[in-house]
Amino acid sequence: MADNYKILIIDDDKNICQLLNLYFTKEGFEVDIANNGKEGMSHFSNNPPNIVILDIMLPGKDGWDVCREIRRMSDIPIIMLTAKSETFDKVLGLELGADDYVVKPFDPKELIARVKAVLRRYNQDNDANNVIVYPNLVIDKNTMLVKYQKKELELPPKEFELLYFLASHPNKIYTREQLLEQVWGFDYYGDSRTVDVHVNRLREKIGSENDPWKISTVWGVGYKFEVK
Repeated sequence: MADNYKILIIDDDKNICQLLNLYFTKEGFEVDIANNGKEGMSHFSNNPPNIVILDIMLPGKDGWDVCREIRRMSDIPIIMLTAKSETFDKVLGLELGADDYVVKPFDPKELIARVKAVLRRYNQDNDANNVIVYPNLVIDKNTMLVKYQKKELELPPKEFELLYFLASHPNKIYTREQLLEQVWGFDYYGDSRTVDVHVNRLREKIGSENDPWKISTVWGVGYKFEVK
Protein backbone atom coordinates (compact mmCIF):
# COMPACT_ATOMS: atom_id res chain seq x y z
CA MET A 1 0.00 0.00 0.00
CA ALA A 2 2.80 2.42 0.89
CA ASP A 3 4.57 2.32 -2.47
CA ASN A 4 4.85 5.83 -3.92
CA TYR A 5 3.22 7.43 -0.85
CA LYS A 6 5.02 10.50 0.45
CA ILE A 7 4.92 11.19 4.17
CA LEU A 8 5.99 14.53 5.64
CA ILE A 9 7.16 14.39 9.26
CA ILE A 10 7.27 17.77 11.02
CA ASP A 11 8.92 17.38 14.44
CA ASP A 12 11.77 19.17 16.20
CA ASP A 13 12.93 15.96 17.92
CA LYS A 14 15.56 14.69 15.51
CA ASN A 15 15.78 11.31 17.26
CA ILE A 16 12.07 10.72 16.66
CA CYS A 17 12.44 11.85 13.04
CA GLN A 18 15.32 9.45 12.51
CA LEU A 19 13.36 6.58 14.10
CA LEU A 20 10.26 7.27 12.00
CA ASN A 21 12.35 7.64 8.87
CA LEU A 22 13.71 4.12 9.38
CA TYR A 23 10.31 2.58 10.05
CA PHE A 24 8.41 4.32 7.27
CA THR A 25 11.16 3.81 4.69
CA LYS A 26 11.09 0.11 5.52
CA GLU A 27 7.33 0.17 4.87
CA GLY A 28 7.90 1.64 1.41
CA PHE A 29 7.08 5.29 2.10
CA GLU A 30 9.03 8.18 0.66
CA VAL A 31 9.92 10.23 3.76
CA ASP A 32 10.41 13.99 3.97
CA ILE A 33 11.42 15.63 7.26
CA ALA A 34 11.19 19.16 8.62
CA ASN A 35 12.19 20.30 12.12
CA ASN A 36 10.08 23.43 12.52
CA GLY A 37 6.74 24.80 11.35
CA LYS A 38 8.06 27.25 8.76
CA GLU A 39 10.30 24.61 7.21
CA GLY A 40 7.41 22.15 7.30
CA MET A 41 5.14 24.45 5.30
CA SER A 42 7.92 25.04 2.78
CA HIS A 43 8.34 21.27 2.32
CA PHE A 44 4.55 20.85 2.08
CA SER A 45 4.28 23.43 -0.70
CA ASN A 46 7.35 22.37 -2.66
CA ASN A 47 6.98 18.59 -2.34
CA PRO A 48 3.31 17.81 -1.57
CA PRO A 49 2.95 14.69 0.58
CA ASN A 50 0.09 12.21 0.83
CA ILE A 51 -0.02 12.49 4.63
CA VAL A 52 1.55 14.65 7.36
CA ILE A 53 2.77 13.60 10.82
CA LEU A 54 2.71 16.84 12.79
CA ASP A 55 4.12 17.65 16.23
CA ILE A 56 2.33 20.41 18.17
CA MET A 57 5.21 21.90 20.17
CA LEU A 58 7.36 23.28 17.38
CA PRO A 59 9.74 26.26 17.46
CA GLY A 60 8.37 29.39 15.80
CA LYS A 61 5.16 28.38 14.00
CA ASP A 62 3.54 25.72 16.21
CA GLY A 63 1.61 22.66 15.09
CA TRP A 64 -1.78 24.32 15.54
CA ASP A 65 -0.81 27.08 13.09
CA VAL A 66 0.68 24.57 10.65
CA CYS A 67 -2.51 22.48 10.78
CA ARG A 68 -4.65 25.56 10.09
CA GLU A 69 -2.41 26.60 7.19
CA ILE A 70 -2.43 23.15 5.60
CA ARG A 71 -6.21 22.95 5.91
CA ARG A 72 -6.57 26.24 4.04
CA MET A 73 -4.69 24.64 1.12
CA SER A 74 -5.57 20.96 1.18
CA ASP A 75 -7.56 18.20 2.84
CA ILE A 76 -4.75 15.62 2.85
CA PRO A 77 -4.61 13.57 6.08
CA ILE A 78 -2.86 14.99 9.16
CA ILE A 79 -1.94 12.96 12.23
CA MET A 80 -0.96 15.02 15.28
CA LEU A 81 1.97 13.53 17.20
CA THR A 82 2.53 15.16 20.57
CA ALA A 83 3.30 14.84 24.28
CA LYS A 84 0.17 16.87 25.06
CA SER A 85 -2.35 14.26 26.20
CA GLU A 86 -5.12 16.44 27.65
CA THR A 87 -8.59 15.94 26.16
CA PHE A 88 -8.78 19.66 25.31
CA ASP A 89 -5.71 19.39 23.09
CA LYS A 90 -7.04 16.29 21.33
CA VAL A 91 -10.39 17.94 20.67
CA LEU A 92 -8.70 21.13 19.41
CA GLY A 93 -6.51 19.15 17.04
CA LEU A 94 -9.49 17.28 15.60
CA GLU A 95 -11.55 20.47 15.33
CA LEU A 96 -8.73 22.12 13.37
CA GLY A 97 -8.92 19.31 10.85
CA ALA A 98 -6.51 16.64 12.09
CA ASP A 99 -7.55 13.10 11.17
CA ASP A 100 -5.97 11.34 14.14
CA TYR A 101 -4.04 12.12 17.34
CA VAL A 102 -1.15 10.05 18.73
CA VAL A 103 0.38 10.77 22.13
CA LYS A 104 4.10 10.44 22.88
CA PRO A 105 5.64 8.08 23.84
CA PHE A 106 4.23 5.87 21.10
CA ASP A 107 4.83 2.54 19.42
CA PRO A 108 6.11 3.15 15.84
CA LYS A 109 4.24 0.07 14.63
CA GLU A 110 0.96 1.46 15.98
CA LEU A 111 1.66 4.80 14.29
CA ILE A 112 2.31 3.03 10.97
CA ALA A 113 -0.98 1.14 11.35
CA ARG A 114 -2.82 4.42 12.03
CA VAL A 115 -1.19 6.08 9.02
CA LYS A 116 -2.29 3.23 6.75
CA ALA A 117 -5.81 3.28 8.19
CA VAL A 118 -6.15 7.05 7.67
CA LEU A 119 -4.84 6.77 4.09
CA ARG A 120 -7.31 3.97 3.34
CA ARG A 121 -10.23 6.05 4.61
CA TYR A 122 -9.05 9.12 2.73
CA ASN A 123 -8.58 7.27 -0.54
CA GLN A 124 -11.93 5.50 -0.23
CA ASP A 125 -13.69 8.81 0.43
CA ASN A 126 -12.00 10.49 -2.52
CA ASP A 127 -12.64 7.55 -4.84
CA ALA A 128 -16.29 7.47 -3.83
CA ASN A 129 -16.65 11.20 -4.27
CA ASN A 130 -14.62 11.41 -7.49
CA VAL A 131 -12.69 14.31 -6.02
CA ILE A 132 -9.00 15.00 -6.67
CA VAL A 133 -7.19 17.38 -4.33
CA TYR A 134 -3.85 19.13 -4.70
CA PRO A 135 -2.60 22.32 -3.02
CA ASN A 136 -4.72 25.20 -4.39
CA LEU A 137 -6.61 22.82 -6.68
CA VAL A 138 -9.76 20.72 -6.28
CA ILE A 139 -11.24 18.79 -9.21
CA ASP A 140 -14.76 17.49 -8.50
CA LYS A 141 -16.09 15.04 -11.06
CA ASN A 142 -19.53 14.98 -9.42
CA THR A 143 -20.19 18.65 -10.08
CA MET A 144 -17.79 19.06 -13.04
CA LEU A 145 -16.31 22.02 -11.19
CA VAL A 146 -12.69 23.00 -10.63
CA LYS A 147 -11.72 25.14 -7.67
CA TYR A 148 -8.40 26.91 -8.14
CA GLN A 149 -7.08 29.21 -5.41
CA LYS A 150 -10.57 29.09 -3.82
CA LYS A 151 -12.27 30.30 -7.03
CA GLU A 152 -14.71 27.99 -8.80
CA LEU A 153 -14.19 27.49 -12.52
CA GLU A 154 -16.64 25.95 -14.97
CA LEU A 155 -14.53 24.36 -17.69
CA PRO A 156 -15.82 23.05 -21.02
CA PRO A 157 -16.39 19.28 -20.75
CA LYS A 158 -13.30 18.15 -22.67
CA GLU A 159 -11.01 20.54 -20.80
CA PHE A 160 -12.39 19.20 -17.53
CA GLU A 161 -12.05 15.56 -18.60
CA LEU A 162 -8.48 16.12 -19.79
CA LEU A 163 -7.50 17.81 -16.52
CA TYR A 164 -9.23 15.14 -14.42
CA PHE A 165 -7.54 12.32 -16.32
CA LEU A 166 -4.05 13.80 -16.11
CA ALA A 167 -4.41 14.77 -12.44
CA SER A 168 -5.65 11.24 -11.67
CA HIS A 169 -2.29 9.90 -12.85
CA PRO A 170 0.36 12.28 -11.45
CA ASN A 171 3.80 12.21 -13.08
CA LYS A 172 2.73 9.65 -15.71
CA ILE A 173 3.52 10.59 -19.30
CA TYR A 174 0.86 10.22 -21.98
CA THR A 175 1.21 10.66 -25.72
CA ARG A 176 -1.30 12.82 -27.57
CA GLU A 177 -2.76 9.69 -29.12
CA GLN A 178 -3.26 8.09 -25.70
CA LEU A 179 -4.98 11.21 -24.43
CA LEU A 180 -7.23 11.29 -27.48
CA GLU A 181 -8.25 7.69 -26.75
CA GLN A 182 -8.80 8.26 -23.04
CA VAL A 183 -10.58 11.61 -23.19
CA TRP A 184 -12.13 11.86 -26.64
CA GLY A 185 -12.74 8.15 -27.16
CA PHE A 186 -11.62 5.50 -29.64
CA ASP A 187 -13.96 6.84 -32.31
CA TYR A 188 -12.31 10.27 -32.43
CA TYR A 189 -10.52 10.86 -35.72
CA GLY A 190 -9.49 14.47 -35.23
CA ASP A 191 -6.06 16.01 -35.30
CA SER A 192 -3.82 15.25 -32.32
CA ARG A 193 -3.17 19.00 -32.09
CA THR A 194 -6.60 19.13 -30.44
CA VAL A 195 -4.83 18.00 -27.27
CA ASP A 196 -2.33 20.86 -27.54
CA VAL A 197 -5.14 23.39 -27.87
CA HIS A 198 -6.94 22.08 -24.77
CA VAL A 199 -3.74 21.95 -22.72
CA ASN A 200 -2.96 25.56 -23.62
CA ARG A 201 -6.47 26.62 -22.60
CA LEU A 202 -6.09 24.85 -19.26
CA ARG A 203 -2.75 26.54 -18.64
CA GLU A 204 -4.36 29.93 -19.21
CA LYS A 205 -6.91 29.19 -16.46
CA ILE A 206 -5.00 27.32 -13.77
CA GLY A 207 -1.46 27.06 -12.51
CA SER A 208 1.32 29.42 -11.53
CA GLU A 209 5.01 29.20 -10.71
CA ASN A 210 4.12 28.97 -7.02
CA ASP A 211 1.99 25.84 -7.39
CA PRO A 212 3.75 22.51 -6.66
CA TRP A 213 2.13 20.95 -9.74
CA LYS A 214 1.72 21.76 -13.42
CA ILE A 215 0.75 20.29 -16.76
CA SER A 216 4.16 19.68 -18.27
CA THR A 217 5.10 19.16 -21.89
CA VAL A 218 7.36 16.17 -22.46
CA TRP A 219 8.99 17.17 -25.72
CA GLY A 220 8.63 14.62 -28.49
CA VAL A 221 6.24 12.52 -26.41
CA GLY A 222 3.21 14.27 -24.92
CA TYR A 223 2.10 15.59 -21.53
CA LYS A 224 2.01 14.76 -17.85
CA PHE A 225 0.53 16.27 -14.69
CA GLU A 226 3.80 16.92 -12.89
CA VAL A 227 3.79 16.99 -9.09
CA LYS A 228 7.02 18.41 -7.74
